[in-house]
Amino acid sequence: MMNLYDETCFECSKLITNKYSTSFSLGIKAFDKKFRNPIYAIYGFVRYADEIVDTFHGHDKLQLISDFRRDTFKAIDERISLNPVIHAFQQVVHRYGIEPQLIDAFLCSMEMDLDKKAYDDACYKAYIYGSAEVIGLMCLRVFLDNNDKRYRELLPQARSLGAAFQKVNFLRDIKADLQERGRTYFPDVDFNNFIEQDKQAIEADIQLDFNNAFEGIKSLPSGTRLGVYIAYVYYLQLFKKINYTPANVILQKRIRISDTRKMGLYVKAVLQQKLNVI
Repeated sequence: MMNLYDETCFECSKLITNKYSTSFSLGIKAFDKKFRNPIYAIYGFVRYADEIVDTFHGHDKLQLISDFRRDTFKAIDERISLNPVIHAFQQVVHRYGIEPQLIDAFLCSMEMDLDKKAYDDACYKAYIYGSAEVIGLMCLRVFLDNNDKRYRELLPQARSLGAAFQKVNFLRDIKADLQERGRTYFPDVDFNNFIEQDKQAIEADIQLDFNNAFEGIKSLPSGTRLGVYIAYVYYLQLFKKINYTPANVILQKRIRISDTRKMGLYVKAVLQQKLNVI
């Protein structure tokens, strides 16, 4: 019967992924079946931690994230949790050797969002690492199935992909972060006087991350390459759309890619995979 509980917990993480992200959901469906549940579990875990700090207004967020941290490491120690998201995640941690330091860095970044409103360069880099790069590393552990040598080789590219995604999110969500949360991530940028030169400098940094990440994607195992590439092309398309949007406009509205466009990118990526051009 434990197998039924385990299966139900992974299904919960799958449901969370499908509800919260069409982009990542489609990408995960392109993985070989054996990779899907572990990635759903990672996404469900990080999604719910992020919800604590960004959504649960009117509640004691500090206590909630503290409880979430305690429950996570307790579950890892005891190999069980009555929280289905945490239970699925702890199984992945043990199966693929995800380091506690990665989990701690992620939770530290979530905690930073509780009281940090402006970031200097050091805090910005620490936040990017914990909130995004380590998620890429967790997924890389799954993709490479305990192959430490390949993990070390692809580690920089996995970090670059996570960083690119997060920085694009920052640009896309400037309006909400600034107006609803009073939060700005990019250091040394005055968003009350946000000009094209500021935007272009941020975009140049993101482009470097995308370029480095693509080299790593080409080296992933065949059962994971297409799924990661799909997420990559979605975010790259979003990035290009932001590129073409004036600085004053992205302060006023959230840039997005339509579901129809996403499906077109998905079909194109599948064709590129079949033609062996990824």
